[in-house]
Amino acid sequence: MSITKAETRGSEWLSAAGLRPTRQRVALAALLIGDGQHRHVTAESLFTSVQKTGARVSLATVYNTLRAFCDAGLLQEVMVDGSKSYFDTNTHDHPHFFWEGEERLTDAPADQLQISRLPDAPEGAEIASVDVVIRLRRTAS
Repeated sequence: MSITKAETRGSEWLSAAGLRPTRQRVALAALLIGDGQHRHVTAESLFTSVQKTGARVSLATVYNTLRAFCDAGLLQEVMVDGSKSYFDTNTHDHPHFFWEGEERLTDAPADQLQISRLPDAPEGAEIASVDVVIRLRRTAS
């Protein structure tokens, strides 16, 4: 069985982060970054995509692998609400658009975002990060 360019890229991505490139991890990494484009996925959407490739990966493995990728700094988790997480291959700080009704997350132009002041953190705490998710809905034409 020959290794595809996407699988090679995925394997190198994992190795650079110190993760062992197992068969399941490489299959998921190839889908996430195999073409060099950034992705926003949910565990369920990635599971559906990997099933279409014929790879045998359980939904639990997808969840565990996404968590391992986040822990290794390969993905950024974006919480849209308390029960829905998206995983972004672009780990640099940037805002997002969440398309209501489409359940889709896309990058928002970072150069257009201006946050002039943040509230002071409570005593004994520091601000670790600021996540910006701008909710959109389609307008009637």
